[in-house]
Amino acid sequence: MAPIRVGYVPEHFSSPLLQLAAIDGGKTFTVVPCPAGTGEMIARLTANEIDVSIALTESLIAGIVKGSKAYKMIGSYVKTPLNWAVITGLDTKFNSIQDLRGQKAGISRIGSGSQVMAKVMADQQGWVSAAGQVEEAEVEICETFKRLRESVNDGSSAYFMWEWYTTKPYLNEVRFIGSVPTPWPSWAIAASTSFLSSSPDAKATLRTFLSSLEAKVVEFDSPEKREKDDVDFVMKEFGYPEEDVKAWLGTVGYFSKLEGMDEEMVRKTLATLEKAGVVKAPAGGWVVEGEIVVSLD
Repeated sequence: MAPIRVGYVPEHFSSPLLQLAAIDGGKTFTVVPCPAGTGEMIARLTANEIDVSIALTESLIAGIVKGSKAYKMIGSYVKTPLNWAVITGLDTKFNSIQDLRGQKAGISRIGSGSQVMAKVMADQQGWVSAAGQVEEAEVEICETFKRLRESVNDGSSAYFMWEWYTTKPYLNEVRFIGSVPTPWPSWAIAASTSFLSSSPDAKATLRTFLSSLEAKVVEFDSPEKREKDDVDFVMKEFGYPEEDVKAWLGTVGYFSKLEGMDEEMVRKTLATLEKAGVVKAPAGGWVVEGEIVVSLD
């Protein structure tokens, strides 16, 4: 079987995956950077350009329940929330989240975490109609992080949302006016349905990959590695200053078991997304096992 193609966002959360990839050397899997984020990975899963994605929990789940048959959830990755910075231009009139009601949001792609979290933020802020529906706001599709930063300064969007530490090096270009942590574990693992059905050994191959990644994640997440080795790796790989790496490591935690997802967590995530107007529950309710999450047994 050819090496598994694993899509990932080239950010600090991917450090254990990249460490494992360096050891594996392309024998069992290759990594495919997707800098535009989860929306790009969903598109690549759909186009059969990647077999596995490590991406944002909320967008992966939302994509499936909104009708995508291209992939299923197979595992969990980061158990702590993602801290989404709320970002505007250097010279805009916006100084707090409250100033953004009815304003155009910059997003990377339709269905991306940047779009989903803009709706979650609106729901949290109470930006709802008399009927209790989250107000629809215009969006500007920017595709890249660079274009998102440009958009809040050229006026094509009022704000966008992106991971806090990824954005921090660009505070000479943009301003933080708030943050919104996800109310769910932030990163999960999905596999394309075409790969899952590609051979009798496909699920076993995925289990082997997850087992190898799990060992690396547990190592990365250990107090011993956090003390120095993790800091050194993230600084070298992503160019972040030491203080930011240490601050991030103080907030992040990974699942010690990667295969599978907690059904109750999936249902709570769906309930939050439904309240925010991202998804709509079917008449018979959500079917998690088999429809959203598949077992590799």
